[in-house]
Parts: sequence; structure tokens; C-alpha cells
Amino acid sequence: MSGRSEAVVTGLGLVTPAGCDRDTTWSAVRAGRATAAPDPLLHGLPVSLSCRVPELDHPVLRRRGSAHLDPVDRFGLAAVAQALDQAGLDPREWDGGRVAVVTGGGVGGVLTQDKALARLGELGPEFVSPYFLPGYLINMTCANIALRFGVTGPALATSTACASGTTALGVARDLLATGRCDIALVCGADAAVTRLMVTGFSQLGALSDTGSRPFDTARDGFVIAEGAGALVLERPQHAAARSARPLARLIGHAATTDAHHLVAPDPEGRGAERAVRAALADAAVAAEDVGHVNAHGTSTRQNDAVEAAVLRRVFPHRPPVTSAKGALGHTLGASGAVEAALTVLALAEGIVPPTAGLAETDPGAGIDVVSGTARTQSAQVAVSNSFGFGGHNAVAVLALP
Repeated sequence: MSGRSEAVVTGLGLVTPAGCDRDTTWSAVRAGRATAAPDPLLHGLPVSLSCRVPELDHPVLRRRGSAHLDPVDRFGLAAVAQALDQAGLDPREWDGGRVAVVTGGGVGGVLTQDKALARLGELGPEFVSPYFLPGYLINMTCANIALRFGVTGPALATSTACASGTTALGVARDLLATGRCDIALVCGADAAVTRLMVTGFSQLGALSDTGSRPFDTARDGFVIAEGAGALVLERPQHAAARSARPLARLIGHAATTDAHHLVAPDPEGRGAERAVRAALADAAVAAEDVGHVNAHGTSTRQNDAVEAAVLRRVFPHRPPVTSAKGALGHTLGASGAVEAALTVLALAEGIVPPTAGLAETDPGAGIDVVSGTARTQSAQVAVSNSFGFGGHNAVAVLALP
């Protein structure tokens, strides 16, 4: 089951509402513990819940210049530092020209933008910080990672809304396949829990004020969240040469576009289905080889129904399905990278985590959604789906080493 051009995963990093490290986050997801909580910042808005990252303190953020970073960049740096530690890579010892950074994000440094706009309105242009643009631009998570870790190879920022993290995985794998790079640092990060962003999603009817419960019969939207996920990808030959132990293989990837609507999915799920089938073909695996699906699972009525229909058509053998958004909320552009990391952990441990918040699976879904407690599942191959506004679809296929 080797894909056209696979990469190996040698390190993972997570900064999420469940915790600021890989193990704490995985423990919460594995236990099905929801992290949504009332947010004082959202007082007076139509929704009051969010999933926020706890106070973050990591050595990489104690260096000079870190105080001015937007939270999205802080999350990304900490997640990548964790992943590098697990991979056993020391940036002081590598050839930075053979390393790439590929990030995925939906909105950039919106908290920095909000603060600058408030100062402009209240005090005038001379009081807007010169750190505004470096904190706001969507490429700055990528730029900060490259700067901090001495990466001088390709540094690319992808933005495909909530598919961004998974899109970044595919771009990184393709960079490795060209032979131009040996290592790719992949990071999905977003920090969009601001009053304006929450209002925008609320106006679209996307948010819940009772909790995220993907595929539940009573689902009514997602809880907005923040965080970052990072994966170190390497060419298999490079990892073998340094005796690194792969955690998983990225064996397939595909991306498609619905060309249907700016914020609504194709009601037939045609674009999403093409992405899943193309990713399986790229991985050279049959649908029945897939033992676990990490669903996009936003907890909105339309998106969950469309995704469930796609899964029924592509996977008639009904592999167990989970959605991490019940536990972590929706981290937007970070979600694909966060959930790919969780999928690697699920494969390694031989389980499928439960979908937090799920009390009664929608009878119309027709898929096997894991609820309650984690399920033992010795899968060799898993699929992770991400679908975003704009009709962006991205799918990754991961396998055990």
C-alpha cells in the first residue's frame, strides 16, 4: 500500500483548547471531553461559548521578540517546537536550505488587527503599532517559524478556509517529492475567537450556543475554537538515514473545489466525494482498506448530512467515524493539521476516539459514529477529511509505518 509519493511523519505538536501539548490534548480527545466554556469576551453576542487555548508557556516563546507576536503565531511556534523535539531534529544541525515550512490558516492575526483598528479609531494613526502588519498578515506564522528555526528553503502559506491545514500537508508532501527538500514543517494555526469573527459566523448561522455535537440528531452548529497542529514530514530515505522512527506515513492526498457556493457545500457532496476517491487512488488503497475516518464533522446540520452521504457512498463497509470538533470545537484553518495529528495518534494506539457531545446519532446519517468511549480498532489506514468555505475540499490518507 505505497502511494505515488509518500512522506513519513516523524513528529507531532499540538496546542489546543484541551491543552498546550500533544499528550494532554490526546488524553482529552480520547476521553471524549468537551472543552467549550462561557467566554466573557462574547458577552452581549448571540453566542457565549468558545474553546480557548489555556495559558501557553513554552521555551520557544521566551526568546526576544516573542512579546509582540499574535496568538496565532505563538500557537504555531509552540506546536512546531514540540514536533521537532519528538522528531529528534535540532535546527542548529540541519541544512536549512533543505527544509521547507508550509502553514495553513484561515484568517491570520485578527486579534492584532482588532487592537490596531481600536487604536486608530480612539487615538489616531500615529498610535497604531508598527507591529500591526507583521502580526496580522496571514503568511507571518510561516515566516516566524522559518525565522525561529533557521529554515531557508521554501516557506509557503496556504489558505483554503477550514481545509487549510490539510491543504498544507499535501503541498508539503509534494515539495518533498520533488527532491528539493528533505524535511517539511507543516503547521495549521488559527486564533479567531474575537467579537467580530464570532459575530460573522453567527450571522451565517454556523455557531451553537449549547455545544458542538457532530452527527447528533440535535446538532445546531459548532463552537469556535483556536489552536495549532504541527507535523514533521520527511522523505523516507532521509528519515531512514538518521535512524528516525516514523510515527506514520502520509500515503495519499487530494484536493478539489465544489464551484457551488461561497459558504454552503454542494448538497450532493460531489466535490467532497471526488476528493476522497482521488486521495484513495493517490494512495493506491481500496476503500475497504480504510479502517477509520476522521470526519470534518462540523456539527452543522447541512455539512454533517452531506459528509455522511459521501462516507456512505465511498465506504459501504462502514468504518468507524469520529470528529474531534465535539471535544475541541472548530479550530478553523488549524483543524486539518490538528486532526491529522490526532489520526496518527489513533492509528498508533489502535483506537478510534469518541465524538464528544454525541448523544444520539442522526438516524439519517447511516454511518458508524463512535460515541461514549474510545473503540479498539487495529486499523492500518485512516482518512482525514477537511472541507472549507469557498468549496475547498482536502483529504489526507495516513497509514501505519
